Amino acid sequence: MPIAINKKRKHELRCGRFLLGLGERTHLMGILNRTPDSFSDGGKFMNETAALNHVRKMVNEGADIIDIGGESTRPGSGSAGLSEELNRTVPIIKKISQEMDVPVSIDTSKHEVAREAIKAGASMVNDITGLKADPKMAHVISDSGVAISVMHIKGAPKDMQDNPIYNDLMLEIIESLEESIDIALGAGVSPDKIIVDPGIGFGKTTEHNLTIINRLSDLEILDKPILIGPSRKSFIGRLLNKEVPERLMGTAATCALSILKGANIIRVHDIKEMVDVARMADAVKGSPRHDC
Repeated sequence: MPIAINKKRKHELRCGRFLLGLGERTHLMGILNRTPDSFSDGGKFMNETAALNHVRKMVNEGADIIDIGGESTRPGSGSAGLSEELNRTVPIIKKISQEMDVPVSIDTSKHEVAREAIKAGASMVNDITGLKADPKMAHVISDSGVAISVMHIKGAPKDMQDNPIYNDLMLEIIESLEESIDIALGAGVSPDKIIVDPGIGFGKTTEHNLTIINRLSDLEILDKPILIGPSRKSFIGRLLNKEVPERLMGTAATCALSILKGANIIRVHDIKEMVDVARMADAVKGSPRHDC
């Protein structure tokens, strides 16, 4: 019996001045963490020169979007102060936007950070709370005309992994994302600027994460582009008994399977390798099926 493959939906995402044809191929979102305590690369890119060089490298390797965060969202992390998050993100976004022709996403749940990042050149907001933490966030996005990725999270980073329980995992994720979409639309955000993310690792056990990947196509009922971020995450480490630097192949497998199940954007650290993974998964996804 052939593997169930979901044909990629032809979404077009308006992302500031950029128009991304998400139905043509899988797009890659490269991660830049400007934090001292992120689980994978904390402290590595606090220096501005190192950060800019890393972004140049990701763009040259094929990154379609650069996602910049100034506050760690790893399990157990607390909130960074507003001024600190602004200092970590806004100046680097301005320099990237001036130098490179690539959409920049700001990974934040604070409307003040989103507003200043957009002024500096960001064309997307990546809100892990799905617009539910800050009631002003949706209006900032609507007023500026940028894109928004709404994610599902159960709890907050500081406590999200404290025994998360669901009665119906996928139904609860879908209902929560529907609420986030309604918040965005209610604030005047255009329907073609909304992305959904099931939140791998955000209030999920290993079994929950595996179910999400296996049933990712369930999210197509929302009729929005699907973003997923499994890169180097702890469930890969637990399953393979690998530390963070050794999770490349596990990440590759989860990305390939996610693409076959309907992901339009994969959020990853290792762009060069995941470009090859995405292109091969896209080729399989687009190939004719000959059921035996």
